[in-house]
Amino acid sequence: MPVPSEFSSADSRLSAPIDLGRVRTLFRDPARVAESGFLRREVAARMHERLQVIKLEPTVVLDAGCGEGADLVTLQKRFAQATVLGLDASFGMLSEAQAVQKDGLSSVHRMLQQWLPAGMGIGRDSMAGLMCGDFARLPLAGNSVDMVWSNLAVHWHPQPDAVFGEWRRVLSQDGLLMFSCFGPDTFRELRTAFAESGAQHVLPFVDMHDFGDMLVNAGFSTPVMDMETLTITYGSVEKLIADVRAIGGNPLDTRPRGLFGRDAWQRVVERLERQRRDVDGKIPLTVEVAYGHAFRPAPRATASGESIIRFDRPRK
Repeated sequence: MPVPSEFSSADSRLSAPIDLGRVRTLFRDPARVAESGFLRREVAARMHERLQVIKLEPTVVLDAGCGEGADLVTLQKRFAQATVLGLDASFGMLSEAQAVQKDGLSSVHRMLQQWLPAGMGIGRDSMAGLMCGDFARLPLAGNSVDMVWSNLAVHWHPQPDAVFGEWRRVLSQDGLLMFSCFGPDTFRELRTAFAESGAQHVLPFVDMHDFGDMLVNAGFSTPVMDMETLTITYGSVEKLIADVRAIGGNPLDTRPRGLFGRDAWQRVVERLERQRRDVDGKIPLTVEVAYGHAFRPAPRATASGESIIRFDRPRK
């Protein structure tokens, strides 16, 4: 399936002038982002903790921004009876996700083959279905998904309000949306270090309250947003910068195109060095993570415009 062109709408609010083509380039090579996997796994674990308090037995689960497929594995284990789908804008990441699943099935097959009857093997049904596409133009029918899961992905799209509207479209009635994203305090140390350069070298992330408003405007009911701050520490500026690039880098359309001068870069390094903590001598890097979940409510009107009034039976 070809990757859709950039989504645009005059009525859609931009979170930042993000170049979607640049996003696909930054995430094209799984090896480039592999070093940041620790952060996605940590946030995914915290999302699963929040999911424990929600009663849900989905038939179809969509991982929007599945990347290399690590969350696909955990979602398949958690919802063993569900069909799990993975969508990403990067063919490279989807290829890695497919390879990971095949390797996992091959390992299980080798382990169980000695106990299986002759001629019986493990089929491919346990592999998640993979799709390449834009969050704001999903290749799925309406009301076709019971749960949308998205881990640290929506902040890479320039029009999150359009994304939320599309996620609501594909969700079934009472379907659940659960997502995580970076908040505006993310990489504040790096933003401070680049402050005097006069150009945006760090993506300005959206505040969680704005995301909450977008969810309401998209038609979700009772959205819940919360936030926590994680601090990663580094022994060297080089490793800090390498991890920021692995996490996603700078996809802004307004990013500087020219080379960063040696003197200017040295000033950035010096500012980061001055932020070393007295307690351990490490350089901190702040990551603000916002978590959100919301449900698609029952419709209040028919397709022709008549209002729907529901009467709940009194409990005995």
